Amino acid sequence: MSLPKTPSFRLDGRRALVTGAGRGIGVACAAALAEAGAHVVLAARTGTEIEAVAAEIRAEGGSAEALVLDVTDTASVRAAIEAADPFDVLVNNAGTNRPRSFLQVTEEDYDAIATLNQRAAFFVSQAVALRMVEAKRAGSIIQVSSQMGHVGGPRRSVYCMTKHGIEGLTKAMAVDLAPPRIRVNTIGPTFIDTPLTRPFFNDKTFLDEVLKKIKLGRLGTVEDLMGAVVFLASDASALVTGTALVVDGGWTAD
Repeated sequence: MSLPKTPSFRLDGRRALVTGAGRGIGVACAAALAEAGAHVVLAARTGTEIEAVAAEIRAEGGSAEALVLDVTDTASVRAAIEAADPFDVLVNNAGTNRPRSFLQVTEEDYDAIATLNQRAAFFVSQAVALRMVEAKRAGSIIQVSSQMGHVGGPRRSVYCMTKHGIEGLTKAMAVDLAPPRIRVNTIGPTFIDTPLTRPFFNDKTFLDEVLKKIKLGRLGTVEDLMGAVVFLASDASALVTGTALVVDGGWTAD
């Protein structure tokens, strides 16, 4: 008999765009895709950060370049995507939060979070998908959502709203983009230990509350997300679209 062969997790010959690629989760996604063989374009507003990450990827044998881009500037996004060769993979990672009680949220807070987390993700996805369709290339769009796209949480009303919205957007995009063979999925991390989040965990009360929710009993690391992003970008997930890969240590299990 002839045994079935595992689909490849390799991304050789493919081009990937990662937004918010200068820090934390974005760096990990870019490194993972490059290690799997993709040419990675790292996008963020701070050129020095993404240039440094791209240089490190190249130093380790990968292929990477930096693209200074404000993803909230839709005209600039469209121009940059149209000027670039088509991408096969998009990781929409740029995002923000301003933790505040619902009663204390200002219009400025609302606009800042919603503009980056939701509006920018929509129009970056649209620009990349249009180029994929024009080039008749199948592809994978990966939205970095959150476990908070599936539940609620204290001091996260606007953040939860945007991430629940991304989950719905992903399902609708998956339906619209199935004919040109563009898959769309989300990754939903739990609390990830990064230099930016670490100060929050210095509050023992907050840390204890978080660890009680994470059934596996530890914070996430950026490495926990690297296999997930390669899986969703590769042929190993060829029949996976319109769904969520929740990397939350069991937070949403009950």
